[in-house]
Amino acid sequence: MPKNETMGFSFSKLFGKTESTPSDTIESIIEDVEHKPYGVSESNVLFAGLNDLGGYFFFQTVIVGTLKVKRKNGAKLTFKGKDFELVLSSDSLEFESNPTGNKNRYATNIDFQVEESDIKRLEKATLKEILLNVKGKEILFSRYTK
Repeated sequence: MPKNETMGFSFSKLFGKTESTPSDTIESIIEDVEHKPYGVSESNVLFAGLNDLGGYFFFQTVIVGTLKVKRKNGAKLTFKGKDFELVLSSDSLEFESNPTGNKNRYATNIDFQVEESDIKRLEKATLKEILLNVKGKEILFSRYTK
């Protein structure tokens, strides 16, 4: 082939450039994780559930998405609904996000203390939003309903 002729395609178009790679989406996170989401934000998915360990109750969460933190002062999780608000403090003050196999996606496990008396209130509540306060950031989740 002569020096100035091209092959008719570009390797960057064939394999994609990193700057043009689409960002991670909520839908792709939901498809990749086996559990049903509890809430979604613009770039994070909240997976959660109530657990009982020998009479000690906690709300166990895993946030998957762009949240990347290393914390030594804990976090707060606020549930808001019609005539309902519940604020939970993290069980452990120290936690950090861990990278997943996907670029720019992290998983952050945070357990929150919950009183047995609040469990029934939370289960009956019609939640409008869930707010995570961590390291000066507020992440607003809406309840996932699909």
